[in-house]
Amino acid sequence: MSTHLLPCLEIGAAREEAELCVLLMHGLGADGHDFEDVASALSQAALPRQWRFVLPHAPQQPVTINMGMVMPAWYDILDMSQSREVNWDTVAESGARIEALIENEKAQKLVLAGFSQGAAMALHVGLRRQDSIAGILMMSGYLLENAEHPCPPMSTDFPIAIYHGSADPVVPLAAAEQSLATLETQGYSPSFKVYDAMEHSLCDEEIRDVFAWLSALA
Repeated sequence: MSTHLLPCLEIGAAREEAELCVLLMHGLGADGHDFEDVASALSQAALPRQWRFVLPHAPQQPVTINMGMVMPAWYDILDMSQSREVNWDTVAESGARIEALIENEKAQKLVLAGFSQGAAMALHVGLRRQDSIAGILMMSGYLLENAEHPCPPMSTDFPIAIYHGSADPVVPLAAAEQSLATLETQGYSPSFKVYDAMEHSLCDEEIRDVFAWLSALA
């Protein structure tokens, strides 16, 4: 399994000066530039606090639900059922690459964050790195799990934020609600907010909430 570092955009503070590092994963078919403006705005708003955003580009791979087309993807999705059938080997490969980025940052306060498929990876990796992260931010995402890959129980109490649109046609609100219920069953206490009429996207209110949530951690 390759664990070479993924190419990334680096926005805000330098690694050695950062008070807070946010590793932010994009969604399926996008790349790190998808959140470049948001990361720049958040890092500027945080000044004089030194926030750093690392926006990796997912590896290129075939995606079954998109007729096998090769595109930036954190993992292969086999069908669009609410629980999402996925190729777990590709989840493991991307997980290892995200772990390598975590180790490369060596930040005292590191948040794993993501949107959609990137949010699913942030949660998947973060729940297995409870001792080394400051929190998990999941935007329009869902929990990756099945009988062979269950949600790990809480071992360390750390913040998880789940933000979702009420009108999301790609990742239905029910998927976020199911993720919340599973996390609570395993001992976590996520914050959860739904944005009225928002589809599979971000809104200004959500960005303000993200800034407030990160500020509470910094």
